[in-house]
Amino acid sequence: MLRKDAKIELLQTIPLFSECSKKDLREIARISDELVVEEGTVLIGEGEPGHDLYVVVSGQLEVSRREGGTIAFIGQGEVAGEMALLSSRPRNATVTAATESHILRAGDRDFLELLDRTPLLWLKVARALADRVQQDEQLERYYRD
Repeated sequence: MLRKDAKIELLQTIPLFSECSKKDLREIARISDELVVEEGTVLIGEGEPGHDLYVVVSGQLEVSRREGGTIAFIGQGEVAGEMALLSSRPRNATVTAATESHILRAGDRDFLELLDRTPLLWLKVARALADRVQQDEQLERYYRD
């Protein structure tokens, strides 16, 4: 398991949290649980409500859709589940552990409460999400064409 400082250092490398202060990162680390999941474990089901955000510490997660199959793999330092968690929309894909994976999980209640207590963090996360939406749209066009 990660030391508290190592968890903060990892969070700092993730684009979604790259503009966060050390204080913000400490709070995110505090509300994050560490998990080791076996290969084949489904973390997110397409169409389900979003309740958790996942950060990959090590290993690899597969992102797939019922129609279209595998659309991406998520590796160390990458995030899954943030879009549905923040938008309250159903999950748009299934995320499964492609290998045994060490992950951090932040629940919606704790994460949203943290955002409510830290308005500047909302802005930082919104900027990162806007960038992520643009990247996802480009990826969608690539796979569609």
